[in-house]
Amino acid sequence: MTFEVNFDSIVGPTHSYSGLSYGNIASHENRRSISNPKEAALQGLEKMKFFADLGVLQAVFPPHERPHIPTLRALGFGNTESGIIKSAYEQAPEILNATSSAAYMWAANAATVCPSIDSIDNHLHFTAANLSSKFHRSIEHITTEKILKLIFKDPVYFKHHAALPPGNHFADEGAANHLRFCKNHGSPGVQLFVFGYHAFRSNPLASKLFPARQSSEASSAIARLHRLFPERTLFVQQNPDAIDTGAFHNDVVSVANDNFFLFHEKAFIGKDALIEEIRRNVAINCEIDMIFNEVKENEIPLKEAINSYFFNSQIITLPTGEMCMLAPIECQESEPVKKYIDEMLLAKQNPISQVHFLNLRQSMRNGGGPACLRLKVVMTEKELNAAHPYVFLNDRLYQKLHDWICKHYRDKLEPKDFSDPQLLLESKNALDELTKILHLGAFYNFQIL
Repeated sequence: MTFEVNFDSIVGPTHSYSGLSYGNIASHENRRSISNPKEAALQGLEKMKFFADLGVLQAVFPPHERPHIPTLRALGFGNTESGIIKSAYEQAPEILNATSSAAYMWAANAATVCPSIDSIDNHLHFTAANLSSKFHRSIEHITTEKILKLIFKDPVYFKHHAALPPGNHFADEGAANHLRFCKNHGSPGVQLFVFGYHAFRSNPLASKLFPARQSSEASSAIARLHRLFPERTLFVQQNPDAIDTGAFHNDVVSVANDNFFLFHEKAFIGKDALIEEIRRNVAINCEIDMIFNEVKENEIPLKEAINSYFFNSQIITLPTGEMCMLAPIECQESEPVKKYIDEMLLAKQNPISQVHFLNLRQSMRNGGGPACLRLKVVMTEKELNAAHPYVFLNDRLYQKLHDWICKHYRDKLEPKDFSDPQLLLESKNALDELTKILHLGAFYNFQIL
């Protein structure tokens, strides 16, 4: 048997609206707003519980330590931890904000994962994303690699790759720019990598307003590292109009599950050729016909799709074999999006039998919907049994995490609060307790130094 496991990051104690992500409209519009870390973490946890109650395997990633003292120390701010926080706030508050970001909560950017059935060496492959495009995210991959190696330890089944070299040439944003089509999770798949620009040659079709974040060279490198079958691996450039409208990742304009592909007509360059290539490739290699749902601009304008994060909905296959969509509540509040969903559910070719609307407003205000919060990992039964068992959500772990969040998290946070050394202490105490709940051992810097 093969399972698709959703790994969601637990929203961290320093969740805030610092407006650090240029090109992310929601992040920019809500900058300097007051956030509620407790509510954000509980909303994320309720999303995970909703999945688990549907009979889908759900697991958690622990938060990263923030403010990130090792980075601040490396940049020359003070000696003691309280001194580092104080001097960073006084001399460069924007750097303190960046090193306090809880953006790692969007696990779709944590890594690219390819299942063993799609790899020539029959290993489940992981490459942590370097996230070079944004400083506040470029410091994540070291902790991400640690977490992945703790959960997926056994080299018989799992193969880990270091993040790609930093810089624009191999800028990698993880699974947010990666799709997989298949007959079912356990059958061979066709992989699609979406990039925004070429680093080593000219870009006549580059975005103009906002910078693209994923290079074609990064996508190709990951395909090589994961030893994917070339005949089952496709690459396409994201439409620069989509990027300039605010679709900073592909998962803001398209989503796929098994042989179902839902996408906006302005998602890709060479869309028609891509559709035919996917159709042909899936028919040959997966022995199933694709189902394409192309959303037209006159049905859902691109700007509205981005505002509502319709394409950042999660589509899953339930144990019954039916498909289910989990959309942000903003989709229910958008007239064109809700109209499209209602009509889609009635369409003959539509495989989705039910749509649920989730309240993830704390994440959405920073530009992250349901699909941003999770990393999909397709695992065989043996691989599942070899993974760290204590991160898989059940009623007991859910209650422990709920109580832990209520105990440690603040219900109000502004960027200026990062200057409070007490926040650092609160975060460390929370994470130290969490490593015991998840039986991960000491792996944070503050635990081992």
